[in-house]
Amino acid sequence: MVRVAGMRGRQTVRGMFQSMAVILVAAGVMYLFIPHDEDADPVKAKDYRVELVTAQRAAPYPVLAPEGLGEGWKATVVSYKREQNNAWQLGFLDPDTQYVAIHQSTADPKKYVPDVTQNAKSSGKTRTVGGQAWQLWEGAKYDALVRTDGKATTVVTGTASFDRLAEMAGALQAKKA
Repeated sequence: MVRVAGMRGRQTVRGMFQSMAVILVAAGVMYLFIPHDEDADPVKAKDYRVELVTAQRAAPYPVLAPEGLGEGWKATVVSYKREQNNAWQLGFLDPDTQYVAIHQSTADPKKYVPDVTQNAKSSGKTRTVGGQAWQLWEGAKYDALVRTDGKATTVVTGTASFDRLAEMAGALQAKKA
């Protein structure tokens, strides 16, 4: 009986190796014949026009979105949440693949700005963009340009340089739907 059990053990191990070989051959064939493009951009641009019109109709402030940005800007995130202090968010990858986002809300700026900037702090400096003064905020993760106007606070934030943030801030336009 010991001899039979030993033989079954060898057959089981042999069967396992045969099964693995079949699986590896099948995976190799699939890899070779299923089309894939390593050069393709994995980030798909998002069309935000519908959400923009919805936000413009619902928000109690002029909702901002960029117009006339150069080539290479790609919208990736969009949302409007009325129940969260009318929070508007529109995120982009810039031509250097750095993140830039526009945030607007009627929330208390003292809480809202640190929240959307990942705890950036006011530098006490300002920068004029498009004839408007923006506060400069600096953080470990995101920097930001901040402006409170009327009922809403607008934050242009992200991993991009202050020049890129200013480029976005300068492109912002308000249109009512």
